[in-house]
Amino acid sequence: MKMKKILGITGIALASALVLAACSSSSSSSSKSGKEEVVFATVGTTAPFSYEENGELTGYDIEVAKAVFEGSDKYEVTFKKTEWSSIFTGLDSGKYQMGGNNISYSAERASKYLFSYPIGATPSVLTVLNDSDITSYDQIGGHSTQVVQGTSTATQLEEYNKEHSDNPVTLNYTNENITQILTNLNDGKADFKIFDAPTVNSIIKNQNLSNLKTIELESSEQPYIYFLFADGQDDLQEFVNGRLKELQEDGTLAKLAEQFLGSADYIPTASDMKVPSGD
Repeated sequence: MKMKKILGITGIALASALVLAACSSSSSSSSKSGKEEVVFATVGTTAPFSYEENGELTGYDIEVAKAVFEGSDKYEVTFKKTEWSSIFTGLDSGKYQMGGNNISYSAERASKYLFSYPIGATPSVLTVLNDSDITSYDQIGGHSTQVVQGTSTATQLEEYNKEHSDNPVTLNYTNENITQILTNLNDGKADFKIFDAPTVNSIIKNQNLSNLKTIELESSEQPYIYFLFADGQDDLQEFVNGRLKELQEDGTLAKLAEQFLGSADYIPTASDMKVPSGD
């Protein structure tokens, strides 16, 4: 009888544990407020888009996201600082629902993730030493640069090398952030760097990289940046895009671009508020 009683108690305890575990699992995507939690992944080391100030994440992408979710009855956003590559693996696994960190469009990304409307424009510049003999994009062959694997710049220069195999660019792959890469360039450890103008201008100013200058690069396309969503987050995408359209119209995007990117010119036009495609 004692053994049956013990087994009975044990069975009840196990059943209770299973119920609690099930409840915990079913509510894991909800915040304490009862709203649906959106975990937003970012790098947090790439000013002016995402960086830490007084221990808190801020930057253009972060503040735009805060404005998007402000006052929402359905969603509550939390920010997670992680490595660049982990943004994408986290979206793949469902660990994160959303990501943003100066992310541009590519067909490869579009095959795996959902895109928001554009949140800003980031035209590229060619950054070189003041005494460099490079004066245009056509002259980068035979010179060296640092790139991060999987970024749009790395892809662009890998394609350049295929087309200019007789005089390719030396690509030195690194995991260093853009601030360190530009510092290395300033110290003469590379010949050039292609990156977006708002970031480069911010770093050159804040880090006093006086040996560097920038050269504007012509492009037939607006180099917009976006938020990404994990596959299946269609409702979240629709909500965010609706709010981004409102923020573009009421001047919030322009105000944040002026504050973080240095110019209100770095925002999308009303006609460009649409999900990008490869067409």
